[in-house]
Amino acid sequence: MGDEDGRARPLRVLQSVRGPRPTTNPYVVQLMRGLAGHVEVRAFTWSAALLWRYDVLHVHWPEVVVERRHPLRRLAAVAALHLVLLRCSLRRTAVVRTAHNLRPHEEVPDRATAGVLRACDRATTWWIRLNDGTSTPGGAPATTVRHGHYVDWFAGHPTEPAVTGRLVSVGLLRPYKGVDELLSAFAALDDAEASLVVAGRPVTEAVAAQVRTAAAQDPRVVTDLRHVDDADLVRWTTSASLVALPYRQMHNSGAALLALSLGRPVLVPANPVTDALAAEVGPAWVRRFTGPLTADVLRTALADVAGLSDTAVPDLSARDWGAGTRAHLEVYRAAVGRARGRAPGRPPVHATEAVRPTVGAGHDTRENA
Repeated sequence: MGDEDGRARPLRVLQSVRGPRPTTNPYVVQLMRGLAGHVEVRAFTWSAALLWRYDVLHVHWPEVVVERRHPLRRLAAVAALHLVLLRCSLRRTAVVRTAHNLRPHEEVPDRATAGVLRACDRATTWWIRLNDGTSTPGGAPATTVRHGHYVDWFAGHPTEPAVTGRLVSVGLLRPYKGVDELLSAFAALDDAEASLVVAGRPVTEAVAAQVRTAAAQDPRVVTDLRHVDDADLVRWTTSASLVALPYRQMHNSGAALLALSLGRPVLVPANPVTDALAAEVGPAWVRRFTGPLTADVLRTALADVAGLSDTAVPDLSARDWGAGTRAHLEVYRAAVGRARGRAPGRPPVHATEAVRPTVGAGHDTRENA
């Protein structure tokens, strides 16, 4: 890149996520930290989005950018994002999108929001996928960049010894995560030594009431219904024999990668993405089930993980953040070239292949998920 006086300057990248705040998804924080030594990177503000001269707008969850409780404030945010996308088009600014999910986790609240999400799809210059199975709309190129691990992120927090027979569900409590099915299956599990921890902030009062009712009826259920900070996240996760993630739709799951980073096996629905994750990190660490979640599924999974050695760890060697940072830089440069009508040096479909070939899962552990 160059300034008006012709001098070279670093690439300028605006991330679509505010922060960092305590609730900011650590995936984005780690990405920004990795990029900081190579590009000029900023967190999102409307003033930066409308006035700063950036080369790349990197959009993660566009629905979060415009999410507001009050309808009029949401409509204003939608209009502002349309202006940002128009500005990117007029200035030939690259719009890079990370496809964290196949679709928003919650229902899109109105037609105006749905419209700006479609506009964001159309404006995308280049897609970043977190696994090879993600389909992306439109004709923009797509590159797979594997989701980095959380080993270093949580390294400074004390861990707990695993409690035999303990299942843990931790993180933002959303309906699609199947916590109700987990509670029902656990209630039918006739094992007095088993326990279940449900920790995290419910997104609705209905979810909170459901968890509280189950806990009141079963003394084996422990709840911690609030935003769980990093220290408590590590404490609850590492106390698990098995981290239960019975999501109704699991495509990318940072929660699975978080548990694996803390050396705890996960229980997930079987699908091509989770099968690939099991092949990558070791099948003993990714217990998969088909059909509905039942007490028998929980009983079998707990028995299977009981044989894991206390010193064993999953293979996360393919999730190095240095490789992920380099891959993002390649995508940014290619996207800028494409947005400005130049023939870009196209990164490979798997941008981390130059480092190590991998297949894996993605993300949803914090407020931005």
